Amino acid sequence: MTETATQITPQIVADHGLSPEEYQRVLDAMGREPNMVELGIFSVMWSEHCSYKSSRIHLKKLPTTAPWVICGPGENAGVIDIGEGPNGTKLAAIFKMESHNHPSYIEPYQGAATGVGGILRDVFTMGARPVANMNALRFGNPDHPKMKHLVQGVVAGIGGYGNCVGVPTVGGETNFHPAYDGNILVNAMTVGIADQDKIFYSAATGVGNPIVYVGSKTGRDGIHGATMASADFGADIEEKRPTVQVGDPFTEKLLIEACLELMASDAIVAIQDMGAAGLTSSSVEMATNGKAGIILNMDMVPCREEGMTPYEMMLSESQERMLMVLKPGREDFAKAIFDKWELDFAVIGEVTDTGHMVLTFGGEVVCDIPLGPLAEDAPLYDRPAASKEEYKAWANVAPLGDIPESTDIGADLLKLMASPDIASRAWIWQQYDSQVGGDTAQLSGGDAAVVRIHGTNRALAMSTDCTPRYCYADPYEGGKQAVAETYRNICAVGAKPLAITNCLNFANPQRPEIMAQIVGCLEGMGDACRALDYPIVSGNVSLYNESKATGGGSAILPTPAIGGVGVLEDVSKMATIVLQPGVHIWLIGATPIADARETLGQSLWLREIGGREDGLPPSVNLDVERDNGELVRRLILSDKVVAVHDVSDGGLLVALVEMALAGNVGIRLNPQLVENAANLFGEGQGRYLVATNHDGSDYHQRFFPENTKEIGLAEGDSIAGLSFSIPLTDLRAAHESFFKNWMES
Repeated sequence: MTETATQITPQIVADHGLSPEEYQRVLDAMGREPNMVELGIFSVMWSEHCSYKSSRIHLKKLPTTAPWVICGPGENAGVIDIGEGPNGTKLAAIFKMESHNHPSYIEPYQGAATGVGGILRDVFTMGARPVANMNALRFGNPDHPKMKHLVQGVVAGIGGYGNCVGVPTVGGETNFHPAYDGNILVNAMTVGIADQDKIFYSAATGVGNPIVYVGSKTGRDGIHGATMASADFGADIEEKRPTVQVGDPFTEKLLIEACLELMASDAIVAIQDMGAAGLTSSSVEMATNGKAGIILNMDMVPCREEGMTPYEMMLSESQERMLMVLKPGREDFAKAIFDKWELDFAVIGEVTDTGHMVLTFGGEVVCDIPLGPLAEDAPLYDRPAASKEEYKAWANVAPLGDIPESTDIGADLLKLMASPDIASRAWIWQQYDSQVGGDTAQLSGGDAAVVRIHGTNRALAMSTDCTPRYCYADPYEGGKQAVAETYRNICAVGAKPLAITNCLNFANPQRPEIMAQIVGCLEGMGDACRALDYPIVSGNVSLYNESKATGGGSAILPTPAIGGVGVLEDVSKMATIVLQPGVHIWLIGATPIADARETLGQSLWLREIGGREDGLPPSVNLDVERDNGELVRRLILSDKVVAVHDVSDGGLLVALVEMALAGNVGIRLNPQLVENAANLFGEGQGRYLVATNHDGSDYHQRFFPENTKEIGLAEGDSIAGLSFSIPLTDLRAAHESFFKNWMES
């Protein structure tokens, strides 16, 4: 029986991830029963991964505009003005973050690799040459029997794809928590640079204009990948392996060069990568954005497997493919470029004015769907969310209560430096080529990655951040903190933060407590973006991140990962965390003694030393955050400081050790510093450590605010306070032990 003649049953509808109510909407939109091709197209376009049906109503509340924003959410990636390039050209940064969570859990190498490939295409689709890759990774308990395999596969996949395609992987973050045992998170971010007069968009216009398919051939890998990414994991997880795509970074490199070469001409009307839902989403989005229609001849689609059906062709998520609308008569010119780069090129359709997607195969119409219901009129849900009081009762986070004082500061510090969330990530980033292209100015290990804008002395700074344990305990404060942390990291290298992308990872939105996490985190993010003048220009939503599979946990922690981008006007002024002997270290944003205890809520010290995940996270004062960030940038750009590091996970003492290890010089702490857990390990927000060649109150009064304290002096070969002294060699050994011991075990 052919796809167009198959009888649609309730089970087939359910297998496609559509509820009975949603299928009734399909019937109403079509005025008839769909065939299998049409049902498959509705299923992927209405999946959570493609339609954002549970989050769109809340995403609309986020701030997305600023004078420097050229293009906000809605296109393949966000675009911001970054000023002048070589010879006075006006440049734009184009960037986005995407998730590849479920594929990476099922098949970690290919899942992570194709995540990198997909986000690269989102960026160069718009005319940008990718200049940097970042990532944000969340893994489960290191003792989980599957976790080492997952970490090894994901890191190898990211490195294997990024290294081969010739784009440096310059930074990111990696955290561990048992909540990710059954559902890891792999979020990939790419930043590219384009001339402002050569930015390409996805709107298909011009009735009769040819639609061309370029890149790799279509196979059967990745079919229903978007639907799989929109459901939680059950015990049948291994059966989902065929929905994971297979990537080829060498083909991607050819595709980048071919597309950029064609983009240098005037041949392209519109362009879209084939990402989630493949040919379906790319064609629907292009036609919808251009308020047009589209007709495709499926006999012309390049296929690498025999007997592929229209259903398979439309739903395949084979990698390294693009869809373009060309100006009439430019087909041969474009084909010559793709032939030169040894890539497939085929004219497969044209733009129409019907407002419908029409597919033909074997001379027959096999699909005819009005575009409105597929995209703009897709289901939109305002799902019930628990109130703050209901969420607090459900989350059941114990109040901070009595906190035992540290009995051995030195022992606590050594244990923290060796803990999975603070240990050196060198094992990870040493597998990435971070310097290909020759413009990487600051390597992994600092506060933000810095990549020079080629041919200039200006640079882009970028950072990925989120603290999921904060988001679980208080979604609103956690959302604020995720944004503020990227702002802080970018300021810490001397750059001005300009805009963010995000990857919103949550569990099942049909549970009111999960919806409360989504609503709370987005409210916090929105308030932080407005207060810091730091808009959201692109992003991705990944829901249903929970697992019922054997050995897995349930819901992940709420993880709204943020990727921030800023501009450093003079890369020679760039700050690092590296201490030099003899410098004086100051703390900007010192926490008042009365509030210090509260900064231990949800701290790593409390978790790693006390075995507790108690209390509310430290609050984020957005006015202070902005003031301190602007102050630090001024100090850096006016050469008043010689090293800078923000204070985050592990608190003040961990940040000091990281600076000391980077410079291989010890620190003698100020004897007036109160040596208790709250002061040394509390995670108060909006704080920076800065090093100067000056001491004394005169310098302090001239350049620093009142909430600044002199912390210590860089000298010797140990971290020494009044009550403890630990050699740097011991701290370095502890810091480097986790990955070394784990991977060799």
